[in-house]
Amino acid sequence: MKVLLIKDVKALGKEGDIKDVKDGYGQNFLVAKGMAKVATPDVVEKWKEDKANAARELKEELDRLQAEKITLEATEVIIQKPVAPVGIKGSVGNADIAAAVLDTLNIEIDKKSINLKKAIKSTGLHEVDAKLGHGIHAMLKIKVEGV
Repeated sequence: MKVLLIKDVKALGKEGDIKDVKDGYGQNFLVAKGMAKVATPDVVEKWKEDKANAARELKEELDRLQAEKITLEATEVIIQKPVAPVGIKGSVGNADIAAAVLDTLNIEIDKKSINLKKAIKSTGLHEVDAKLGHGIHAMLKIKVEGV
């Protein structure tokens, strides 16, 4: 019986391999546990199409993230806070930065992906690291202004 492995199987092969196995092992273990499918021409063709679509979608997402990175690094995001005798009242945190980026550039960044060592408590230009996904980081320029 020929099977298409849809997951890596130890001592048998990697995902995408077509292997010839005994009928009982193929039906009762590999197929039953969701590790493989019976390798008919339709199944193999559909698997190849799905892999090509997934690769295309990943490339499109990486291209979009790279474009967002360029936009984020080229633009200063301005956040206005009330002035205190020293610095600003309160502080600028991850949620403030994420909201300002969404308002200014219409790019949504999760506040948890903004790497802010400590909250910003002074006016001026600050650089903040943001993880966009797939190992792509952008250095945001945050300008805090007093009002």
